[in-house]
Amino acid sequence: MADKPTVQDVLRQFYPGYLEKYTPNAGQAKAAVHILNCRTGAYGVNVSRCGQCGHIQIHNNSCRDRSCPMCQALSNELWVDAQNEHVLDIDYYHLVFTCPSELNALIYCNQKELYSLFFHAVAETVMELSGDPAHMGGTPGFISIMHTWGSNLSCHPHIHVLCTGGGLDADRKQSKSGRKRLLTV
Repeated sequence: MADKPTVQDVLRQFYPGYLEKYTPNAGQAKAAVHILNCRTGAYGVNVSRCGQCGHIQIHNNSCRDRSCPMCQALSNELWVDAQNEHVLDIDYYHLVFTCPSELNALIYCNQKELYSLFFHAVAETVMELSGDPAHMGGTPGFISIMHTWGSNLSCHPHIHVLCTGGGLDADRKQSKSGRKRLLTV
């Protein structure tokens, strides 16, 4: 493995042993196969030839899987740059809501229902806290994103929330308490 191993390196080394003990679901297995084969030639190649010197260069195609870090780096950067045009000049808060690890097996066996329930619980919590005048006193804008795996590729359902630091009051005017912290400690 290289000095700075990639996800592909880790999968090459440990995925066969993982499969001996565990059975990933169809989506996880598909993503793993895509990452393992990304830029290896398994998905075809592009050949470039210099018109002046005749030098030939072969480029292996990528898997284009949304879970593949090798494929998504450039598209992620382009997306972030495009989104920066829409960012308001206000404070934002990054909140993370994590399920207790004791519930992982239950969640894994009932993903559709419990992930939906988890999203709703997080949204209700953010709305209730931000509506409280002691915190923000208004309705914020927010976006939620779920991750089901931890950085060590273990089952670790958690939701990231990007929330505005201000909101609208009941009259749909900017909340006067919008300069307060969303969560006071």
